[in-house]
Amino acid sequence: METGWCYLRSMAGGPKIDIASAAQPEIAASIREVNRQRIVQAAADLLAREGREAVTTRAVAAAAGVQAPVIYRLFGDKEGLLEAVAEHGYATFLAAKHVDSNCQDPVEDLRAGWDLAVEFGLANPELYALMYGEPKRGTSSAAFHAGMQILLGRIHRLAAGGWLRVDEKLASALIHATARGAVLTWLSLPDDQRDPALLTAMREAMIAAVTNEKPAVQDASPAGAARALRAALPEHTTLSGAEQRLLGEWLDRLTADGQLQRHREPDRSSLPR
Repeated sequence: METGWCYLRSMAGGPKIDIASAAQPEIAASIREVNRQRIVQAAADLLAREGREAVTTRAVAAAAGVQAPVIYRLFGDKEGLLEAVAEHGYATFLAAKHVDSNCQDPVEDLRAGWDLAVEFGLANPELYALMYGEPKRGTSSAAFHAGMQILLGRIHRLAAGGWLRVDEKLASALIHATARGAVLTWLSLPDDQRDPALLTAMREAMIAAVTNEKPAVQDASPAGAARALRAALPEHTTLSGAEQRLLGEWLDRLTADGQLQRHREPDRSSLPR
């Protein structure tokens, strides 16, 4: 008779099941993930305290309490480890972001988001330099893309409200470039030359380049935008006469649809309460 907790036989007398062997892949994966997180955190701590030069495989292994070969198995080499630390940085930054989908002032929301990005860089200089000092570092991570979606959402709200001066793709590049440039420039300066006015000036230059002083349309609905464009159409000389007539027909249809929709909506002021 076989004994031991690690063996079971089915009630119907089927084949033996080695529970320990069946659980080994899951246990091994769990151990790998724990080791990975411990190593990334140890590397990030070393980076923050002592700078990038201190992040050697030997030093990280000692700080994480693992053997150096474990790092090579998990990350391939030191560059792979640094890539993982950059991804950890994007995840940390993402956790600090706050999205207010009901924000009443999308321009102030943009300012707040820009300030948050810059403050993160100033608070984490070594990590920020690792993340943004090389153009492609960590940009394939889910956290990076999630952060970009938050930025694109802010930009789209500006566009929908008639505030956006440039197209959404260019606005994204301008916002990202000015925040990155502001932080990296600040970090490159001696302490006695770091003037907060630099950050304010760069932020406001970005705001001026990306947004209008007043919304281009007062009514941000499709019908409102169509009416504003329809009014400006006769002054637009880029389009041919046939193109203007076709576009005018489309805009008239959008405007008419908006008016029809308004008539269909009940007058809520007359409804019983």
